[in-house]
Amino acid sequence: MKEAIAILDFGSQYTQLIARWVRHAKVYCKIYPYSTEVETLKRDKVTGIILSGGPASVFAEKAPRPDVRIFDLGIPVLGICYGLQLMGAMLGGEVAKSESREYGHGTLRFKQESRLFDGISRGEIRVWNSHGDRMIRLPLGFKAIGVTENSEFAAIESESQRLYGLQFHPEVSHTEGGSDILKNFLYKICGCKGDWVLEEFIKIKTEEIRTTVGNAHVILGLSGGVDSSVAAALIHQAIGDQLTCVFVDNGLLRKGEREEVEELFRGHFNMDLKVIDARARFLKALKGVNDPEQKRKIIGREFVFVFEETVKGMKEVEFLAQGTLYPDVIESVPINGSPATLIKTHHNVGGLPEEMNLKLMEPLRELFKDEVRELGEKLGLPHKLLWRHPFPGPGLGVRVMGDIREEYLEILRNADAILIEEMREGGYYDEVWQAFCVFLPIRTVGVMGDERTYDYVIAVRIVESEDAMTADWARLPHEFLQKVSNRIINEVKRVNRVVLDISSKPPSTIEWE
Repeated sequence: MKEAIAILDFGSQYTQLIARWVRHAKVYCKIYPYSTEVETLKRDKVTGIILSGGPASVFAEKAPRPDVRIFDLGIPVLGICYGLQLMGAMLGGEVAKSESREYGHGTLRFKQESRLFDGISRGEIRVWNSHGDRMIRLPLGFKAIGVTENSEFAAIESESQRLYGLQFHPEVSHTEGGSDILKNFLYKICGCKGDWVLEEFIKIKTEEIRTTVGNAHVILGLSGGVDSSVAAALIHQAIGDQLTCVFVDNGLLRKGEREEVEELFRGHFNMDLKVIDARARFLKALKGVNDPEQKRKIIGREFVFVFEETVKGMKEVEFLAQGTLYPDVIESVPINGSPATLIKTHHNVGGLPEEMNLKLMEPLRELFKDEVRELGEKLGLPHKLLWRHPFPGPGLGVRVMGDIREEYLEILRNADAILIEEMREGGYYDEVWQAFCVFLPIRTVGVMGDERTYDYVIAVRIVESEDAMTADWARLPHEFLQKVSNRIINEVKRVNRVVLDISSKPPSTIEWE
């Protein structure tokens, strides 16, 4: 690659969205900690820098600040929200608390022409704000190029210094022309050519994997889902038979899943696949456990134990590979060091126990789901596999609310199979991000025939999304939902009620646990 953008992360929930937009513009980028030294950026030959937003205030005692020398590198720098305030404050401007905080939609009015706004013909655009501070005095050499209702310095630049700032978030879809603004920064200001393609990613990663692994062996936990399958294909392309895929039947799988995985990866891909029946072990460990975080930890722990036992019978295994993606990471890493902001523990994130004695390999960690699917196409994986809906690592363990019992799992498997069958037949499966059922361990009164019933509830969750960082419930026809409900109640024993989840993310997560 001949060009690269550095994104300095100050803890914004949108940092990964910035990276996604940059890569969609076919420009390579890498997210760095905000404290990264200039020498590192020079070594990596970055052609531009983006300062992300963040939850801190520049007035905070321990407000995160970058190496001030980044502004003297002579390469373009774009500060977004907190990044703009930092740039202004560090270069001699003045920031103050806003009298009126700006959260949500606002209107940006262009004040002067700027290359940032090239091709945006409108004199004003709707933007997405999320800040409580604002610039009140510009540093020497800067000028205002855009204003909002509450800030006369909502967009600023010093063209001679190649420094730019936006008080709003262009990376959020609610900002009109946001992607055009970012493209203008990349192409017209940084001079990028757009040489980042996934073929280049494959080349870089395969070489990196070969160099890292050497003559050792890699073991990969294969679930049969998109992420682990693409990771397996990528690693297999790099090192061939040095990769062993392990499929663990933990008793928390969907209907027919074990058989599908064996047929696909042994038959079609000719990979070294070990299938381990650990159903009794997992269900015993989960007996009586209701807390979702505890479930995840137990399932993760048991996977480690199973892998340990499997590795003992193999020679020269040094690496454990996982299909961790960006959304997994952002939901599992506390923002700004505060444990209170942790959303949930992801079983793929957080490293491995020392006693496992394996090094972690996560070749997809920098990618979003849409990029992973495109990567899978480049690697020759079948469409049906690549567009299979996401499935949580802990499996049905986090789709059975409360205590996990074999009876509950069987009910859920059968209900979920009906939903997926109807989604495919109705032509909706490829139109949504995710569709699944959740088992609720509550019993409600019903009537079937002339008899009173007292049975369980199934919740149906169908969402639309682009990257799993935000999601909304899918507005499917009532007739379709009615058919799904009728089939589940009529065909799945011990279910007499079906409910529809109509919550969005945020405030809810896609999965229930």
